[in-house]
Amino acid sequence: MDNQNIRQQLQNAYEKRVAMRVYQDKKIPQEDLETILDAAWLSPSSIGLEGWRFIILENTAVKEAIKAVSWGAKSQLETASHFILLIAEKNARYDSQSVYNSLVRRGISDPEALDARLKQYQIFQESDMEIADDERRLWDWTAKQTYIALGNMMTSAALLGIDSCPIEGFPYAKVNAILAQHGVIDTEKEGIASMLSLGYRLEDPKHPRKRKDRQDVISIFN
Repeated sequence: MDNQNIRQQLQNAYEKRVAMRVYQDKKIPQEDLETILDAAWLSPSSIGLEGWRFIILENTAVKEAIKAVSWGAKSQLETASHFILLIAEKNARYDSQSVYNSLVRRGISDPEALDARLKQYQIFQESDMEIADDERRLWDWTAKQTYIALGNMMTSAALLGIDSCPIEGFPYAKVNAILAQHGVIDTEKEGIASMLSLGYRLEDPKHPRKRKDRQDVISIFN
């Protein structure tokens, strides 16, 4: 396939993609779902940390509990083919086990090389990002990374003719408590960053999608 065809496919997918709130009673084929999930799994992350988990929520009790408190997820929880929770790791400091493991996972095992890289990450977190000693900012850092995976899942879904909706309309503390109560997460180690619904639109949106003029958001600085 040449680049012109690829560009056209991407353009068509982006043009059709909208935030979908109500879906048909139709299941996504498993092979398509796996492709969407692979888009998350293979997404890039800061320092290669992969400080995330992606949970396909199928438990009815948990769904009902989340729906009861989440104004932005009610119709999606009721109608979506699949519902995904994006979970972000907490306390991913430069000296944490998860950062160390991420280096070993990528083949960095020499003690001197490991020490040099960890010192580089220390400078990155302490001086550049200024997050090393702030638990909330450390979590914000990993939570932001989940949005890379979120975007990749949505684009992959759109290319497969599958609709989606990213969801932040919920009380984070309450949803974290629900997930902890049911043993989905350990709130000492992680927290929910966002949600994603997937399925097939019941109908087209009532209002056309509008964007700022392209030249207002894309520019060249010479």
